[in-house]
Amino acid sequence: MRSGVLELLVPATMPHSEREHWAEVMSRRLEKQAERRRPSDDRLAERARLMNHRHFEGKLRWNSIDFTDMDRLWGSCTFTDGAIRIAKRAAALPDWVLDYLVVHELAHLLQSDHGPEFHALENRYPLAERAKGYLLALDAMA
Repeated sequence: MRSGVLELLVPATMPHSEREHWAEVMSRRLEKQAERRRPSDDRLAERARLMNHRHFEGKLRWNSIDFTDMDRLWGSCTFTDGAIRIAKRAAALPDWVLDYLVVHELAHLLQSDHGPEFHALENRYPLAERAKGYLLALDAMA
């Protein structure tokens, strides 16, 4: 993208019809990426419902879950009132990392600290360790 315009570099020998095809393919791909990066509380709520069903047998309840501005943290949960907040910058992360953040905060609805019982809940998510490493790497680059 250059100044909001898709610039597609192709071999000069490529037929016009194929150029048009690739312009459409790349345009759709970029739109999907932009949509995934756009913070959406509806998207987050859907991820939370899915993670609750998969890893907590659908038993957890929360009052709110939304993206919010956070500079240091990736997420937070006030377990006394069921408020979950995920950093807006997390919206651009791959779904499997966002899902980990959601599972982490959902686990706080059952366990407020980061003790062994909490980690057992958090580790219900099969990619927990991988996602933690991903986030640690991002934090180290910041």
